[in-house]
Amino acid sequence: MPMEKYIVIHGPNLNLLGTREPEIYGNVTLDQINKMLYQEAKKFDIELEIYQSNFEGEIIDTIHKNRECAGIVINPAAYTHYSIAILDAIKGVTAPVVEVHLSNIHQREEFREKSVTAKGCIGQISGFGAFSYILGLKAIMNHTRNIQY
Repeated sequence: MPMEKYIVIHGPNLNLLGTREPEIYGNVTLDQINKMLYQEAKKFDIELEIYQSNFEGEIIDTIHKNRECAGIVINPAAYTHYSIAILDAIKGVTAPVVEVHLSNIHQREEFREKSVTAKGCIGQISGFGAFSYILGLKAIMNHTRNIQY
């Protein structure tokens, strides 16, 4: 039986984690987050592919390309607040999607409080720093594999 494939998508500017506004996003780098995610995937014997893009179209193409995977964890970053195109991509695929954010978007500037993309997701996790991604991966596995914690 082939391993289930899950996808993580990091949106714009997340490649700068560790140096970009550490008072908001912390000191953990994207490479460190990815390493944590791969370790978590190994524990549950799942295939994990991770993508990062600063371009909306590439994020959409990645969602489309993986439309039938077991699940997607996405941090749309700034696109969260206005990308109807990413929302439509999420709603147009069969893979369930969990949205994650490092910071608590509901405690930030008013324009960051609204997530357009969350409307297409089964849930949203925010405010736990790098651990938001681990929680997101566990949430999507719980949804698709009924893994209880």
